[in-house]
Amino acid sequence: MRANTPQHRRSALHWLALAACVALAGCGDAEQERAAAEQARREQSAFLLEQQAWRDQRRSELIAPEGWTTLTGLHWLESGSHYVGSDADNGIRLAMGPAHLGLLHVRDGQVRFVGERGVAVTLDGQPLQGGATLRTDRDPAGASKLGFDDGKGVASVIRRGERLALRVRHADAATRTGFKGLQYWPADAAWRVTGTFTAHPPGKTLPIANIVGGVDNMPNPGVIEFQRGEQTYRLEALDEGGDQLFVIFADRTSGHGSYGAGRYLYATKPGVGGKVVLDFNQAYNPPCAFTPFATCPLPPNENRLDLLVEAGEKIYKS
Repeated sequence: MRANTPQHRRSALHWLALAACVALAGCGDAEQERAAAEQARREQSAFLLEQQAWRDQRRSELIAPEGWTTLTGLHWLESGSHYVGSDADNGIRLAMGPAHLGLLHVRDGQVRFVGERGVAVTLDGQPLQGGATLRTDRDPAGASKLGFDDGKGVASVIRRGERLALRVRHADAATRTGFKGLQYWPADAAWRVTGTFTAHPPGKTLPIANIVGGVDNMPNPGVIEFQRGEQTYRLEALDEGGDQLFVIFADRTSGHGSYGAGRYLYATKPGVGGKVVLDFNQAYNPPCAFTPFATCPLPPNENRLDLLVEAGEKIYKS
């Protein structure tokens, strides 16, 4: 038996202390791993809550009383006078509403409306007596709103290029009352990518075709470059005013899981260093995915990505 000498006791204490240090260090690593895992869990939970809040708001806006699912008509206007109402004897026949709503006079790019006697019509929420010239959606004050059917119906004039049209909504539209809900790819933080914004010369525009055959030259302040895997992709950004950039894009899911005519995405304008966050989880369908009465802008050739963007809103199944 080894003698229990002071030297032996010092040696044993030394190894016990060393073992304790190793054990504590291991506990420290494990604690750090647990803390990191908890932080990742919190971040994932916050991310999913944020995405769900965005989806809830998206649905609410679509089925609002004047949301895109309420469209019931888009009537292109020629010069002259046109009776408006749901009866078959009207030049502009409404899908829903009073048999005779009133008379539209179209001349020199201006539209004047005179209400049918005895039919309750409002203009921008106020009772309309007689007639009024209607603002279009290109007016800084926005389009005038003709209300009928106790406010359930709304008609307004839109301008697309040199053409004018009467856009009609109704809260009881079948596309609203029978709305089927939205479907998405699973939310994935990997599809929230940071890109770099490079500005174009001031005043640059980009011709954007729309689904009704027109073309609008839209402000094109710059291009966003981002990476996915080892590839770099580019998206031309549009400016509608405010603090966001507007992106219209198509990708390899277009017509194969997502809407065939592309999707839309907004991103906060760049901050320091020209960085822009593109959250493809919030890519969404244009209004024409839900109604034939929209005039959606289409993706320019520059924004047709050779990339499978399996994120965001899927095609709507009515």
